[in-house]
Amino acid sequence: MSAWVLPDHIADVLPSEARHIEELRRSLLDTARGYGYELIMPPLLEHLDSLLTGAGQALDLQTFKLVDQMSGRMLGLRADTTQQAARIDAHLLNRRGVTRLCYCGPVLRTWPDRPHVSREPLQFGAETYGHAGREADLESLELALACLRVAQVRPACVDMGDIRIVRSLLESVALDTLAKNAIYAALAAKDASELASLCRGFPAASREGLLALLQLYGDTSVIGEARRVLPAMPAIGAALDDLQWLASRIPDTRVGFDLADLRGYGYYSGVHFAIYAHAASDAVAKGGRYDAVGAAFGRKRPAVGFGMDLKQLVGIVPARGLRGAIRAPWGDAADVRSAIAALRASGETVVCVLPGQESEVDEFRCDRELACIGGEWVARAL
Repeated sequence: MSAWVLPDHIADVLPSEARHIEELRRSLLDTARGYGYELIMPPLLEHLDSLLTGAGQALDLQTFKLVDQMSGRMLGLRADTTQQAARIDAHLLNRRGVTRLCYCGPVLRTWPDRPHVSREPLQFGAETYGHAGREADLESLELALACLRVAQVRPACVDMGDIRIVRSLLESVALDTLAKNAIYAALAAKDASELASLCRGFPAASREGLLALLQLYGDTSVIGEARRVLPAMPAIGAALDDLQWLASRIPDTRVGFDLADLRGYGYYSGVHFAIYAHAASDAVAKGGRYDAVGAAFGRKRPAVGFGMDLKQLVGIVPARGLRGAIRAPWGDAADVRSAIAALRASGETVVCVLPGQESEVDEFRCDRELACIGGEWVARAL
């Protein structure tokens, strides 16, 4: 195999795409800052037991593992940044009130989580710790939509669900992990016959409620139908109230519900959402409430947030035009070097034509040139 061939689902990012990603990264971080989110930069690797503790256990098979030559301990390359943000909130910041954190950096995964994507996503995320109310859920959703607007991506729809509904229906049933996973899989596949078989011996309210979930997807009318057919349990009522409240506060975007959607059931603790765009085959942003994420670090705080992959997002955002640059002759004389330095200090891009250079690079649109006119070096239009 050639030495320059990269591993499957790993790719170089070349100049034009890299520029686009970096401009996108800056704009999203600025948007998060505008909402009061503080930037953190967790390390790419840390001790494996920290990365995979608590809710992080779900990432075990997705995490690259290696031995630290200094300590002999197992290390992991992060497959997601949320666990690290929870550790920072719990131990390094340890604030009493609300903490809003954002980040943007690479994560590594042993397998791509869907076809035709990188195993090295560039993960942007924003998370809020310390507020249990639905107001924080709304802010997270609003920020995700604001980030997409800044990226010039028009959301096609927001899909929402709530893990509390299924958990309430299974609360009175003694199940082991395998049995629960089988029910979750049947719900995800909307397999009515399999689900009916799995919950044949359940209490009537649980069995009928689970089977009803298979039909509870669609527009906002789903909430009313759910109130009619699901058992009157406090947690189910609270979940439906929160979903309806959130949907009523998302203007100019189609909202849908799938009450049998259990993505991240081992991770989320309440409302969860996915935002879709017309040009993308999968959700461009995913998020929700995960109140147990900090428990493994000794500080169980309410938490809600979302994430998106900038490498996926850059493939559907409109191309950004090149900024004008100045072409300048290479010279060793003090006057030309001074003129070039002054232009660069003022924020201009100056591309020097090196001796023997035959062509310009593609990433700089030189619309002016530095020329000596009347003994002075000035930038003039080409």
